[in-house]
Amino acid sequence: MSAGSTSMHAGNAERVELEPPDITAYRAGNTGIPYVTSFGSGRPGPHAAIVALTHGNEISGALALDHLLRNDLRPVIGTLSLVFANVDAYAEFDPHNPNASRYINHDMNRLWAENADDAVDRKSIEGRRVQALRPFLETVDLLLDLHSMQSESPALLLAGPSDKGRDFSRSLSSPAVIVCDSGHANGTRLRDFHAFNTPEKPQKSVLAECGQHWKPGTATMAIDTAYRFLLTLGMTTASEAANNLLPDNMPAHWVEVTGSFVPHHDGVQFVEPFVGMEVIAGRDTVIAHDGVDPIRTPYDDCVLIMPSRRLVAGQTAVRFGRRHLFEEHADV
Repeated sequence: MSAGSTSMHAGNAERVELEPPDITAYRAGNTGIPYVTSFGSGRPGPHAAIVALTHGNEISGALALDHLLRNDLRPVIGTLSLVFANVDAYAEFDPHNPNASRYINHDMNRLWAENADDAVDRKSIEGRRVQALRPFLETVDLLLDLHSMQSESPALLLAGPSDKGRDFSRSLSSPAVIVCDSGHANGTRLRDFHAFNTPEKPQKSVLAECGQHWKPGTATMAIDTAYRFLLTLGMTTASEAANNLLPDNMPAHWVEVTGSFVPHHDGVQFVEPFVGMEVIAGRDTVIAHDGVDPIRTPYDDCVLIMPSRRLVAGQTAVRFGRRHLFEEHADV
């Protein structure tokens, strides 16, 4: 399948079309942790958390939390926590150089291992913030982590490797594509933290990639996903959510990540300007060159997931996915 007319290398790909919100009013919060606010309903129910700014330049999530806070949304049951994560990196956001504030010292979305390196934590702005947030997030039953992507891929729900994450993501009836993977070899994501990645535990999480970083539609998707999350949990009402939802789309299939291409050389080039979720019909189709070596698809109907726009040796350039019908796993 061709990538179509949209190029991930297009000159407008770095243009910021969203206005980053001023979140300083939320600094104090009410939990003793800066930029973390919790609202209790006074009624039994889960502790749910929505996290934004795990990466400081992914401002659509901040817009979604700002929307919830400005509209005084309160949970109908249980407790809702709203978390602005990498606020130090976000404070450095510059629309003229928007990629620079993804993080300051370390990628915050690789620091959530249970045996995190204390030396890294002490020396790293992100590590210290993770240390502050970790005990609080251990109390969360259901987690939504809002992100965005480099290219103009369709929105994704990254559900992790277990059935519980996939089924929970499907219950949102989101127009996003459900992708099931095991995370990153170079560090643990927040989505995979603590009990969220343990199949026999009830805690569930999903990482939402809401679209290209700085497009208006990405903020719309982030707000939609936040309301879907709360509506599915019974924490908001259909009438309160209605004006903030895109059309439902119960997905027929999900995508299993089976592997990835990690370049050995700098200067790698894809053969087409892939944006993500292209389905490559034939096995052994060349999609890139790593030095003199051709990189080929491993099987027929291979889905290309989140191809990077900045191809660097040692960093994932693209993930390979295989589509499955939900009915294939109805007995699981």
